[in-house]
Amino acid sequence: MTNDENTYEATEARRAQRTLLKKRNSVSSVSLWLCTLVVIAACQCVVEAHSGPPFPIVTDKTVGAYKVSVWTDPDATDDRSAAGRFWVTLEPAADDVVVSIKPTDRGGAERSARAEAVNGDKQREFVALLLDHEGPYAVHVSIAGARGSAEIDSMIDATYDLRPRPILIILFVMPFVLIGFLWGKLLMKRRTQRRGERR
Repeated sequence: MTNDENTYEATEARRAQRTLLKKRNSVSSVSLWLCTLVVIAACQCVVEAHSGPPFPIVTDKTVGAYKVSVWTDPDATDDRSAAGRFWVTLEPAADDVVVSIKPTDRGGAERSARAEAVNGDKQREFVALLLDHEGPYAVHVSIAGARGSAEIDSMIDATYDLRPRPILIILFVMPFVLIGFLWGKLLMKRRTQRRGERR
């Protein structure tokens, strides 16, 4: 065999290897896009959560015989779902805790509901109420128990859930995923070229 024949065979072998790598990469690209589509479809079924953690509107305030804290997650909704959440912590426990809300920026009926113990703990009470629009609401908590009754007032500013829809989260994350994929592809290509040069 002459040098020209050896060079020709080595060149043909490299071309065949490159063709094989291109086919593998195109198959992996198709599988990546299929996985992405599956993730997007699955995210359409995700239940949306509130936009942030609950925060206190009353902290360890002594009212009558009780030390009271009130926490809230005031999400407003248009679909009539009770997304305005309120947690009342008491020391000592009380028999009856009622939370009432009323809009202060416009006319509207007062809404109230009796809070229920969280996991059977009467010192931690929870209730959800409908906040049908954004804006300020007056919050009134009535407490009744063996140690007597007490009342406490506060204010909240209801807002709509600010978390983006799942499809938008996917769109925000997609550029980073694609950059990672291209970076990995580049590293694989360099590794393959080094192996080819060693041969």
